[in-house]
Amino acid sequence: MTPDAASGNLPPAPARRVDRAGVVIAAALAGLAAVLVWDASKLPSTTMYGMGPEAMPIVIAIGLVILAIGNLIDALRGKLPPRESMDPKPVGLIIGGLVLLIAIIGFGGGFILATSALFVTTSAAFGRRAVLTDIAIALVITTLIYLAFDKLLTLSLPAGPLERLL
Repeated sequence: MTPDAASGNLPPAPARRVDRAGVVIAAALAGLAAVLVWDASKLPSTTMYGMGPEAMPIVIAIGLVILAIGNLIDALRGKLPPRESMDPKPVGLIIGGLVLLIAIIGFGGGFILATSALFVTTSAAFGRRAVLTDIAIALVITTLIYLAFDKLLTLSLPAGPLERLL
């Protein structure tokens, strides 16, 4: 059998379809990058030389544009992987963790407790079941982060009862 004859026996390749959700995601990433650049342009420049506070949002915006371009190319080629069905429980846990973070900081609970709550809810969202271990890990990590920012970098984070003990 010749190669030409063999190729006639193969099933036809599926037609490529533009992934509309992928195009929308690419547009959203590009829009977010534009908002970051616009917001960075509104920051007052306090330095006479070098980089000011507007540098980091622009770096993040460049990364978002690269992601948007890559996502757009894959969406137009129809090469994005098929989507899985959504499980609302992990999304709810992460949103709940963010709400807890804001509430704890808002009510004066401080950085350590607030970030620990977010850590524990996020690890539960990823399927981890060792809540007490996650609480211990979160308290140790967030305490070290707080000490690094407060003592080494002399940057203030929201203070609560645990931070006042340090």
